[in-house]
Amino acid sequence: MDSDIKKALEVLKDGGVILYPTDTIWGLGCDAANEEAVEKIYTIKKRSDQKSMLVLLDNANKIPSYITDMPEIAWDLIDLTEKPLTIIYSGAKNLAKNLVAQDGSIGIRISQDDFNQKLIRKFKKPIVSTSANISGQKAPQNFSEISEEIIMAVDYVVEWKQDDFSRAEPSSIVKLGSGGEIQIIRA
Repeated sequence: MDSDIKKALEVLKDGGVILYPTDTIWGLGCDAANEEAVEKIYTIKKRSDQKSMLVLLDNANKIPSYITDMPEIAWDLIDLTEKPLTIIYSGAKNLAKNLVAQDGSIGIRISQDDFNQKLIRKFKKPIVSTSANISGQKAPQNFSEISEEIIMAVDYVVEWKQDDFSRAEPSSIVKLGSGGEIQIIRA
């Protein structure tokens, strides 16, 4: 795992795109503050930049660095959730402009995966996470389902967990309103 983290860090720092396992499904990732790197992911996925992507962090205490206001209910949701949960917050800041949704929101998930935790901690910034598929195609549930087109398009393919054939599921997604309202996007 350490050699994968070292190589992934080099690619992220150079503005490249990695293919990596997350706490849910395999993802495409890059520096969430680098607009050119974010654009590379949109190109690889053949996806409109009007559809925003989420970011991963290693610790909930870092969330306020990337949004203007942290609703109190968010802390409860993060503490109480038992499965991976992406929360969409309004008022994104300190992130690539082309990563933020048109309404100014950003999805953030605190990854509990060891690889992600170590990578993000060493990178010291959030990492983009979006499913490792061409837009409109089925998201891969393990590495064996990722298309050759995706694998060939990235700058680095993480070896960690490539031989894990368990069926992964995407995270739940909720959107928080400024008054603490909760909208379930994906259960």
